[in-house]
Amino acid sequence: MANAFFSDLLSTISERGRVLLGRASPADDKQDASELLELCEALLSGRGEASGTAMAREVLDRYHHLDAAGRLSFFQTLARDFGPDHARLAQAIESWRAKANGEDASDLHFASEPRRQELIRRLNRAPGGTGELVSIRSDLLSLMKGNKDLAALDRDVVHLLSSWFNRGFLVLRRIDWSSPANILEKIIRYEAVHEIRDWDDLRRRIDPVDRRCYAFFHPALADEPLIFVEVALTEAIPGAIAPLLAEEREPVPVERARTAVFYSISNTQRGLGGISFGSFLIKQVVEELRRELPKLDNFVTLSPVPGFMQWVKQADDVPLTDEDRQLLESLGKPDWFENAELATQLRAVLEPLAAYYFLKARTPKGRQIDSVARFHLGNGARLERINWLGDLSPKGLRESAGVMVNYLYRLDDIEKNHEAYANNGEVIASSAVKKLLKGEGRRLLDMRLS
Repeated sequence: MANAFFSDLLSTISERGRVLLGRASPADDKQDASELLELCEALLSGRGEASGTAMAREVLDRYHHLDAAGRLSFFQTLARDFGPDHARLAQAIESWRAKANGEDASDLHFASEPRRQELIRRLNRAPGGTGELVSIRSDLLSLMKGNKDLAALDRDVVHLLSSWFNRGFLVLRRIDWSSPANILEKIIRYEAVHEIRDWDDLRRRIDPVDRRCYAFFHPALADEPLIFVEVALTEAIPGAIAPLLAEEREPVPVERARTAVFYSISNTQRGLGGISFGSFLIKQVVEELRRELPKLDNFVTLSPVPGFMQWVKQADDVPLTDEDRQLLESLGKPDWFENAELATQLRAVLEPLAAYYFLKARTPKGRQIDSVARFHLGNGARLERINWLGDLSPKGLRESAGVMVNYLYRLDDIEKNHEAYANNGEVIASSAVKKLLKGEGRRLLDMRLS
């Protein structure tokens, strides 16, 4: 109610501002970037609240009528010509050099701020401005490939969005079958890990007693989940996704549940890429579940390994013999996993290789290769278990030969694990995973074959 009231009030101010400025809403024809940039200059030089709100709204409206070339030109000009006021910055630098004190340091800080940051702040005052700026940032990310000159503009946008979307503004809400239909529809649309096929599939994920779904919302995007997590309550740590998503399954009575499984985490707004609040989501959901179900002992993920097979095929440092590589060609056969002998032979190669991928393999810059691993290990989780044939979906087989992993969130160890990973790049892993790396897992599998 309050959000709707203030949104209507802001829209009224904006429309009155249009009347004061003598401007109408833009036509649907293609806009020119130079005209839009002139309007941006006018917005920066203005002072009136109503006129400024109306002008910000018009900038956003006109932006949507730019074609791809116009948007690129618009972004490039913001990056090139809307930086700091050079004369003001030079004067602040001289003052700092002459007499370094707190006041001069503050002047230097504000003088160095690019003008485009203030422009973005003023655009945010328009009705619906926050959501539109997130959408514009998505366009910017698409155009940054091959246009390195846009990096400075993106840093400024991220700097402001990080402030506006910090944890203090986010609201955790549980999503269930009684949630508004428009939000439920977005959960179906935004699910990025395990496709939700239809409304019945969605209901199986959020309605039974052993299922939960939570999302973060922001007051400026009241009906837009920013990130959401799907949770299964189980008796033990699962090693495969199919039983969790099966149509015909018996729900686990909550009094018997000892494990909470985070099996899907989806970011919904591409324009907020690089602005992390997933770690806050997991930790707050853990606290919510502990309050509701104090008998829960384990908090784990059942996670995909999206970069594994690409690394196997392309990396130079993959520890494979010629015999191993020949065996891996079998992955191209349809339903190879149904051949028990072949699957066992492949397991003997791929499980230790997966352990190497997590514990030893790195990008040229020394980073963990797998984005999902970076997320959970950076949050303080432990790499608990590598699950052979955990995901037999076409996507799972293509990306990881069906391998899935469990990351364990042990609350007493989260901070320690995070510090080890953040400061030293150390991957905290269970003894079972470490044995796979040492070849113990492969030796045991060879014994099974003999």
